[in-house]
Amino acid sequence: MELESLEFGFNIAGAAIFGYAIWFYLLARRLSGPRVLPLVGSLPFLFMNRRRIHDWIASNLGATGASSTYQTYTIALPFLARKQGFYTVTCHPKNIEHVLRTRFDNYPKGPRWQAAFHDLLGQGIFNSDGEAWLVQRKTAALEFTTRTLRQAMGRWVNRTIKNRLWRILDQASNEKKPVDMQDLLLRLTFDNICGLTFGKDLETLSPELPKNPFAVAFDTVTEATLKRLLYPGLLWRLQRVLGIGPEKRIKSGIRIVENYMKEAIEARKQAPSDDLLSRFMRKKDVGGNNFTSVVLQRIALNFVLAGRDTSSVALSWFFWLVMNHQEIEQKIFDEISMVLRNTRGPDSKKWLQEPLMFDEADKLIYLKAALAETLRLYPSMPQDFKYVVQDDVLPDGTFVPNGSTVTYSIYSVGRMKTIWGDDCMEFRPERWLSPQGDKFDPAKDGYKFVAFNAGPRTCLGKDLAYLQMKSVASAVLLRYRLSPVPGHRVEQKMSLTLFMKNGLHVYLKPRLLA
Repeated sequence: MELESLEFGFNIAGAAIFGYAIWFYLLARRLSGPRVLPLVGSLPFLFMNRRRIHDWIASNLGATGASSTYQTYTIALPFLARKQGFYTVTCHPKNIEHVLRTRFDNYPKGPRWQAAFHDLLGQGIFNSDGEAWLVQRKTAALEFTTRTLRQAMGRWVNRTIKNRLWRILDQASNEKKPVDMQDLLLRLTFDNICGLTFGKDLETLSPELPKNPFAVAFDTVTEATLKRLLYPGLLWRLQRVLGIGPEKRIKSGIRIVENYMKEAIEARKQAPSDDLLSRFMRKKDVGGNNFTSVVLQRIALNFVLAGRDTSSVALSWFFWLVMNHQEIEQKIFDEISMVLRNTRGPDSKKWLQEPLMFDEADKLIYLKAALAETLRLYPSMPQDFKYVVQDDVLPDGTFVPNGSTVTYSIYSVGRMKTIWGDDCMEFRPERWLSPQGDKFDPAKDGYKFVAFNAGPRTCLGKDLAYLQMKSVASAVLLRYRLSPVPGHRVEQKMSLTLFMKNGLHVYLKPRLLA
């Protein structure tokens, strides 16, 4: 009797699995996008292309052509997608505007994203929705529009360039040794954002390239946390309970990060300053109370995460592109020379005494265009995810059910001929300039360029990011010509941020100034 019951149970389970496979396959056959197999959907193709995921997404979006679901497709990912096993992917500017602005409230970060990043970011500005996000946004918006914050950022950037970056590059140039520019830039932006956020220079960018416990732990936790987005929630939660795999690294790393932040907060309570942490200490939360120490920790970590990786990754791709386009490098150098000639006089020796001030960097229009062009082709955040609260129809006619996920591929937008023209794969800064070539054209900076996000969540530090990148880029290109180390392979690292997998190893040759 027991054997018969067991056999009956297996038959029911087998029939259910078979029925699901047939239903899923027949339903998925109507989707545009990657091939679909019974039961497993497009998971095998996702796995096979995991090392080139962004180019794979772009090729699939490009293949949709001018159909009714123009530059949009739905990928079948059973067991991973939250709703019916289907994931909507788009790079249509009208769809992106719809998600980021028109129906903003219907597309929050959502529970999956928030759960994944909660241990690190809590309810900080980049991991919250609704009222918690709005209060922090309004508070931060007031601070980011102040000239004092811009001046503080300028001081941190110039000091780091002059006292450490130049010394490291000079030594490498004199000794004819290569450097990993991506590593140096990550250290530089990390020191700058930590200084701006809680007033302390970690000095990770030093000639000996030291390992800082906070920086190492922060990197470990960030990378391990990103893997939560790639795994079914049940899997990483089980790993957390068992204390194994990436979850073990997150737990130990969080302990180091939190201890460091507690010390930073206590130091600021004893001696308030003009850094972001001190400014938030003077603000009120939703209930009209001062932010607690725990909340202040998360707020500070949110700014560190946003201000470190994005600028350094963008600069890495910028230098790589410039090395391979010498005519553009010459135009950038000529513009820097022209600005310094007007601000510091014709003596080129005076140009090298101090990094460019932010007011001088403001005048570098062509350089800004080159940086924007870099971000068009290699956005620091190649894609983003939004949770669907209520059933909706995107402007191109694509239906998205509640509880599902919409992914907009920022990387793919820059590679669509229908959006940027037949020369979309070319590195051409001129596309960002006015017809006269003397102004940066803001008309191009819309929903077909969302490297700094768009709508209510537009990056508050966008202008500061451009100024920091222009200051660093001009400080390097004014002194050196960069050339790639022979045999060094530059390729993308498959992560939430578009790092170079093997870094950017270059030789530096002193530039001869007239």
